[in-house]
Amino acid sequence: MSIAPTASTPDIARSAIRKVSIRLVPFVALMFFINYLDRTAIGFAAPNGMNDDLALSAAQFGFASGVFFIGYILLEVPSNLALHRFGARRWLSRIMVSWGIVALLFTWVQNFEQLVVLRFLLGVAEAGFFPGAILFLSLWVPAQYRGRVLMLFYLAQPLTTVIGAPLAGFLIQQHGLFGLEGWRFMFLGVAIPAIIVGIIAWFYLKDKPSDAGWLTKPEQEWLTDALTAERTATEKKEKHVSVRFAFGSGRVWVLSFIYFGFIYGLYALAFFLPTIIEGFQEQLGVTFDFFQKGLITAIPYLPAAVAMYFWSRDASKRGLKTWHIAVPALVGAVSIPLALFAGSPAATIAVITVTAMAIFAALPNFWTLPTRFLTGVAAAAGVALINTVGNLAGFSAPYLTGLVHDWTGGYEVPMMIVGGFMLISAILMVLLARSNRVAPVEIEPAESEKAQS
Repeated sequence: MSIAPTASTPDIARSAIRKVSIRLVPFVALMFFINYLDRTAIGFAAPNGMNDDLALSAAQFGFASGVFFIGYILLEVPSNLALHRFGARRWLSRIMVSWGIVALLFTWVQNFEQLVVLRFLLGVAEAGFFPGAILFLSLWVPAQYRGRVLMLFYLAQPLTTVIGAPLAGFLIQQHGLFGLEGWRFMFLGVAIPAIIVGIIAWFYLKDKPSDAGWLTKPEQEWLTDALTAERTATEKKEKHVSVRFAFGSGRVWVLSFIYFGFIYGLYALAFFLPTIIEGFQEQLGVTFDFFQKGLITAIPYLPAAVAMYFWSRDASKRGLKTWHIAVPALVGAVSIPLALFAGSPAATIAVITVTAMAIFAALPNFWTLPTRFLTGVAAAAGVALINTVGNLAGFSAPYLTGLVHDWTGGYEVPMMIVGGFMLISAILMVLLARSNRVAPVEIEPAESEKAQS
C-alpha cells in the first residue's frame, strides 16, 4: 500500500505530520496527563494522611485503588464504540468533564465505603478515554508515522509522575487551605483542570484531517488519501472488519495478554511506590516533607521518558521489530525482582528506574500493532478490548500487591509476581511473532526516516 508519489509528496508528508504532532498530540497528551494524574492521585494521598484519616489497611487501600477498573472495564468497549459513532471530539470531551466532576467529589470522602464507590464511579466516567485517544491519533496519521506520534502522546504518562508527583506534594503541603486536609486539597487541585480542559477539547479537537483548517489543502488531501488507502488495503486483506471479527481474532487476545503484563507492572509501581518511599524514612531515620516525597517518587520516570523517546525513535528508523517490545518486557521481568536484593534505598530506586524504563519503552511501540490489522468499528472494538483485558491488571495489581503484602509483611513476594507477569508478556510477544498468523508484527520505517539513515 502506498500513495502515488510526486516530487512534492515528501515535503507535504513531513509538513502534515509535523503540524499534527504540534497541533493535536500535545493537547491530547495534556488530556492524558490529567487523566493519569486523577487516576493515580489516590497513590499520593494514601501515605500522606488519607489512609490514617480513613483508617485503611493496605488491603483496603489496594481494593479501593483497583475497584476503579471494574467500572472502567465494564464500559470500555461500549464507550469506544460510542466514540466511533458520535466522533472523538464530542466523546473525549464528554468523558473528561464526567471524570472531572467525579474526581472533585474525592475532596469530601469520609470513609472506606465512600472511597470505593467514588473509585468505581471514576472508572465508569473514564471508560473509553485511553483507547479512544489511541484510536483518535491513529485516525490522523498513517501507520509508518504512528509509532512516533504515539510516543509523543505516551510521554505524558511518565511525565505525569515527573511533574505530577512534586505537584501533588506541593498541593498536599497546602494543609488547611479552605479548611481542607492537605490530601483533600490535592484531590481538589487535580480535578478542576479535567473539567476545564474537557470543555476546551469540545472546541479545539477535530475529527478528521478534512475538518482541520490549520492544514493546507494539499496536506489535507495527502493525509486523507494515505489513510483511505491504508484502510482499504487492511479491509481487503482481512476481509471482515466488524466487532465480531475483533473479538474473535487470536491476535487481539494475545496482544491483550501481553498488555496485561505491562499494565500489571505499571500500576504496581504507580500505586505503591509512594508507600515504599515511606519505608525509606524508617530505614534512613529521616523525614521527607511532602514535596521531597514527590521528587523521590518522580526519579524513575524521567529516565523512563528519555528511554521511551530513544527506543521509539530507533523503532521508527529501523522499522518496528519484535524485539522492540519483547526485550523491554524481559528487562522488566528480570529487574523488578532484583529490587528484593537491593541493599539501600538508592539501589532500590535504581532498580525500579530500570523497570520503569523498560515498561515505557515498549508501550508506544506496542500500540502501533492493533491498527495494522484492524480498521473501522473493528479497530474501535479491538483497541478497547486490548485495553480492557490489560486493565484487568489495573484492578488485580494494587489489590493483589496489598493483599500479599498484608499476608507476608513485605513487598518481596508481590514484586516477584510482577516480574512473572512481565516475563509472560515477553514470551507471548516472541510466540506471536513466530506464528504465521501475526503478520504484520514488523512495520517498515517511514520514508523520511529511511532518507535520514
